[in-house]
Amino acid sequence: MRPGLTAVLSLCLSVLCASTPTTAADGSKSLQIYFVDVEGGQATLVVSPTGQSMLIDTGWPGYEGRDADRIVAAAHQAGIKQLDFVLITHYHRDHVGGVPQLVDGIKVGTFVDHGQNLEDSDVTRTDYAAYEKAIAGHAHVVVKPGWGLPIKGIEVKVLSAAGDHITTPSPGAGEANSYCAAEPAAAVDNTENARSVGVLITYGHFRFLDLGDLTKKKELEIACPNNLIGTVDLFLVTHHGADLSNAKPMVWALHPRVAVIDNGARKGSSPAAWQIVHDSPGLEDLWQLHYATESDKDHNIAEERIANVKENCEGKYLQVTADTDGTFTVTNSRTGARKTYKK
Repeated sequence: MRPGLTAVLSLCLSVLCASTPTTAADGSKSLQIYFVDVEGGQATLVVSPTGQSMLIDTGWPGYEGRDADRIVAAAHQAGIKQLDFVLITHYHRDHVGGVPQLVDGIKVGTFVDHGQNLEDSDVTRTDYAAYEKAIAGHAHVVVKPGWGLPIKGIEVKVLSAAGDHITTPSPGAGEANSYCAAEPAAAVDNTENARSVGVLITYGHFRFLDLGDLTKKKELEIACPNNLIGTVDLFLVTHHGADLSNAKPMVWALHPRVAVIDNGARKGSSPAAWQIVHDSPGLEDLWQLHYATESDKDHNIAEERIANVKENCEGKYLQVTADTDGTFTVTNSRTGARKTYKK
């Protein structure tokens, strides 16, 4: 890493945080989001209407470059030749492990993260060291809650990072959360999950939330007693649908219209978390990257809304295209089936 460049970029981003949200130069174009299947990790590709791109996490290492190859294929499908930003939510292997292989497969502009590893475990220290080595020579920015990323045509706001979170409500948010009173206190989590970088992406009237693997105590801090996030149109179910996350007061206060679970065949999508999301007020549909083989039929959605139904799969993705009026379409790349959700 180059300390001087890091400092300059950090200054630029901190100044941008105070600016007004950008709007699309061409309202006829759509925001694209690809939920890439990395077998229970995360790799979410966001392409703005102006063609700038941000990848959130990189999947696993190994597997002969499987996850990096799937990310690059999605980038080509989106019509981009480089990743302007790669945002690492936290330093667990299923999120950061694919970085060394990714940088060998596609040009990356700037890496974004929450700073130093904060988990006391050998495996996470190993993965963080591999990440540091892989991004050497790239631009690097450490973000703080409330900051924004300079991606033209959309607003990307950091809600959480390194265990901290926003304290000022997002526009239109801040109402008392009636679901908080019945929720038991959540345990302290000292892992990297609780340090996840969470972002709210806004394109006109469309709002998409990704909190990485943020766990319940941190979710409740940002949603109780007042909901600092507001409502969203699209929700990436936190922590692959694990029941360590997805506190009911937060999920229900979000009122997501559509939710996506980036689970694997045998990872994530726990019945308890699935049910909380499924029952959230106003939810129109739930989509999954995989059929959860260790769950049951009642806690899996219909196959037309599942990208991969077999454990040994081809790694099909879910694609979302969103317009400024809040209308968006979800497409299952396995079947070509699609559904449009109007505001």
